[in-house]
Amino acid sequence: MKRTQKTLLLLLISSLGAGFLYNCATKSRSEIAEWRGPNRSGIYNEDNLLDEWPEEGPELLWVFEGLGKGFAAPSILNDRIFVNGEKDSSSFLFALDLEGNMLWKAPNGREFMGEGFSSTYPGARSTPTVIGDLVYATSGNGRIACFESATGNEKWAVDVLQEFNSNIPYFGYTESVVVNNDKVYCFAGGPKTNMAALNRFTGETVWSSEAMKDTFSYCSPILVPLGSGNALVTHSRHNLYAVDCSTGETLGSYFLEGFEYDGEHCNSPVYSDGFIYFIGNDETGCGAVKLQLSDDGKSLNEVWSNRTIKNNFNGYVKVGNRLFTTVKGNWLKALDIENGNVADSVKVATGSIISADNKLICYGMNGDVNLVAYSENTFDISGKFKIKKGTGEHFSYPVLANGILYIRHGDALMAYKIS
Repeated sequence: MKRTQKTLLLLLISSLGAGFLYNCATKSRSEIAEWRGPNRSGIYNEDNLLDEWPEEGPELLWVFEGLGKGFAAPSILNDRIFVNGEKDSSSFLFALDLEGNMLWKAPNGREFMGEGFSSTYPGARSTPTVIGDLVYATSGNGRIACFESATGNEKWAVDVLQEFNSNIPYFGYTESVVVNNDKVYCFAGGPKTNMAALNRFTGETVWSSEAMKDTFSYCSPILVPLGSGNALVTHSRHNLYAVDCSTGETLGSYFLEGFEYDGEHCNSPVYSDGFIYFIGNDETGCGAVKLQLSDDGKSLNEVWSNRTIKNNFNGYVKVGNRLFTTVKGNWLKALDIENGNVADSVKVATGSIISADNKLICYGMNGDVNLVAYSENTFDISGKFKIKKGTGEHFSYPVLANGILYIRHGDALMAYKIS
């Protein structure tokens, strides 16, 4: 079956990501860190960032080389950076200090190297989730492990594929796990155990769920508040749906029509004010869609869809009354969240997008990094530079912490001062 470049990208990035973890219990920013920032929204709580970048780009503080193959973005918690990497086909969790010096690295089984076409995109995919003194890392072969953040000592590990009788996806296991209270949640992808909750201190299974009985897609789930508790919102190959965090009960669902093997959807949903936003890449699929989530999570009703907007793993951010994403043809689009119509467009290299301090940062798949302001329905590109270090594809998500922009490009992790 023919696979295009888009298909492969999807998986890798779905799990690469970075940022700060969402916890419906009141956790402070200094206690948690994970994929795509607070609430997995792609929006970072940073201010006083540069309004413009120098012509040559922001100051490069340091470069760490030696991460090996992969696309996984880092998580930054307090004075430490955690990032998944690969060495000699094995998966490793790296810990660095804020000056880019390696503190330790811990093995996490075999890394995904692929076969046939998928071997073109080998290496680390998932972003670590960090809570307090523990780090949860996932290899591309589906081994979830818990490590001490200070030492790298492994506390426990579960091979998801073996434990729940599932198969590795064509482009590897890419999920960046959600951790909340005493549980780690994962999409196992097995026919009887589609999703599972593990005790985050022991790795023992708390519950398992058939969920939608659907096959794997390359999504990292989000955690959303319900009137009675919390729910996970994620998607499989054919469905976007909610699952009760306490029991694993499947709640509301939305059918993702038009699935194509060369246009898979990998983006994490975004939650805001009772609504779920999602963008897929399937040619005849929903494109960009806004769904209303009921208070009990048992219904997901379409508010609007815009089938012309396609994006498989570069993400999107909701800022104010706009949903921002990049699309094919090197365009950054602003969608009106009330009706889904394109309100504004600007030429920017297609790639991963995050937001902070009323600014957008786009890391293009051609290596360009753009700083974009949006005010009074007008885009303004106020900075641009090219990533020259590193190896392989430019698929990773940028990460922000304490005025520093972190970008992973294959073997290299770079830190730029943007405040």
